[in-house]
Amino acid sequence: MNMNTFEATVPTPGDKLAADTAMGPVTLLVADLDGMTAYYRDAVTLRVLSADRHTVTLGRGTTPVVILEHSPALAHAPSGSAGLFHTAILFDTQAALAASLYSVARHAPGTFTGSADHLVSQAFYFTDPEGNGVELYWDRDRSTWSWVHGQVEMDTIFLDPNQYLADHLTDEAADAPGDETLFGGARVGHIHLSVGDVATARSFYVDTLGFDQTAAVGNTAVFVSAGGYHHHMAMNVWNSRGAGPRMPALGLGRVDIVVPDGDALGALGERLAHYRVERQDDGRTVSFDDPWNNRLFVTTGAGAA
Repeated sequence: MNMNTFEATVPTPGDKLAADTAMGPVTLLVADLDGMTAYYRDAVTLRVLSADRHTVTLGRGTTPVVILEHSPALAHAPSGSAGLFHTAILFDTQAALAASLYSVARHAPGTFTGSADHLVSQAFYFTDPEGNGVELYWDRDRSTWSWVHGQVEMDTIFLDPNQYLADHLTDEAADAPGDETLFGGARVGHIHLSVGDVATARSFYVDTLGFDQTAAVGNTAVFVSAGGYHHHMAMNVWNSRGAGPRMPALGLGRVDIVVPDGDALGALGERLAHYRVERQDDGRTVSFDDPWNNRLFVTTGAGAA
């Protein structure tokens, strides 16, 4: 998340996603399953929750965060394509974030791309071995966030990674960086997509899908959420202005969104039907594509588990 000046927005009345909506795991289509598994396991410090010859699921505790699907027949998308900008992994504590940051510094220092204090959060950015963006972050308490006319106040302030480690890395965390019983868990906090234009993204994700817009960066990025979070998703054109629908390629396979119950899922299905969005709905999962063929799956909490 790279931001400059945010424009105030006021959510319009209408159907919204349930306040308890959250993000599920991100599925990545990968060429080197072993290498990508090693990165997310050994560097990012996620645990392998399940694995077979074709798919590896990594996360913390019982919470899946990244699902890697071996897809060696696919090529990388051309430069400027729509798709994944980054997967943002939210850590429960600063100690857990510091431990993961320290682990990436030891195992894959060349993947670090930057860091920032965003007022609502503290974040560190990386690019995995196949070019997928990764954000590792921790949220400040919601009581400290500032909202003005429907806008959450965020900024991009330099955050020194070495000072962060000095302030928050403990010997215990350095020795056992993936131990959620000691330092708390991790989950997908938000997903940031590259899209072709912001107006279409806003129309789809706010007007059709039912997120609230929480911030915007001119006509280059829009941030959306449910239930007053700073953002569950963001869409930008920083590398992809004018991009059309995606063709099959390595990178983003699907984005999972979790709603609290069947009523929330049914309401979403009705809203998508009203807007004539092509979808598959089996009563437990609603799946559909956004305007750039980014695949979204929405499940209930029980279905996600």
